[in-house]
Amino acid sequence: MLRIISVIVLLFSVLFLPFYISAILAVLCMFYFKIFWEVTFIFLLSDLLYGSKEVKFSNIVFISFIALILIFFLIELLKRKLKFYDKI
Repeated sequence: MLRIISVIVLLFSVLFLPFYISAILAVLCMFYFKIFWEVTFIFLLSDLLYGSKEVKFSNIVFISFIALILIFFLIELLKRKLKFYDKI
């Protein structure tokens, strides 16, 4: 139930709140839940709705999605290395 509520709150934050709040909530959810794949789909939706080409990154539109995928895998590796993280 908590996972569903967090997905709804994260979706609301992506649609209506600034990006940095959504990014902070996404990282917190990725640390709290075991494997939180929903965040990748939500940030893909964010890039589809609000994404624009970045000249710095070779006109790639999906900057936040790609960055979030990298952060997702990095957090999953970090959670395996932490001793105090619960292995449920």
